[in-house]
Amino acid sequence: MSYLDNNSIFVDAVLTNKGRQLLATNGSLNITSFALADDEIDYSLFNPNAPSAQLTDIALVNTPVFEPVSDETQALKYKLVTLDEGTTFIPTITISQGSITVSYTYTGRVVISPSTTPANYNSNLGYTAILGNSAVGSLVVTTQAPSVNASSGTTAVFAGDINTANSQTLIGLEFAFIPSSNLQNTTSTTLTIIGNESGGGNTIPITVTVP
Repeated sequence: MSYLDNNSIFVDAVLTNKGRQLLATNGSLNITSFALADDEIDYSLFNPNAPSAQLTDIALVNTPVFEPVSDETQALKYKLVTLDEGTTFIPTITISQGSITVSYTYTGRVVISPSTTPANYNSNLGYTAILGNSAVGSLVVTTQAPSVNASSGTTAVFAGDINTANSQTLIGLEFAFIPSSNLQNTTSTTLTIIGNESGGGNTIPITVTVP
């Protein structure tokens, strides 16, 4: 979805590839929430030293806006979030492990408990967890987010050049990683945790070893 131009309140909306898939499968869409982003804005163009207040943001206002794109992996890199008044930095997301290394024969679960500083964010909408390569294992939600209806999401964050066909995305408060017993070689990937209320995130490496 995108504004048609900077001076109009009309928007142009198109279904993403995932949206088309859901529509073809279910015959309807049940959209319960949406996100906004300002991917095209370069805030370094703001000029506080302009000769008048009307000119401080003129370059920003005149920046061409993106047209809507149907590839959900190439949009919403910089999502807009609402933070408490006076906030001067994005809250920090901490993952309970700095990295995860586990054998492919391990039959248990590696519990992943993200936290936020300050702690008054992400307790309702939880976190988005993105496992870069699901061939190394799988994620499960061990604690649901109170205000999220489904534990599974589409591509909830800009994926860029990541091979999203092999990634896994879940939403919750706490997660667990289960290594794949089918690996033939030691394989590494990344786990990214994004705060759904606070923005920001953290990424750690995951390695499943095969002797």
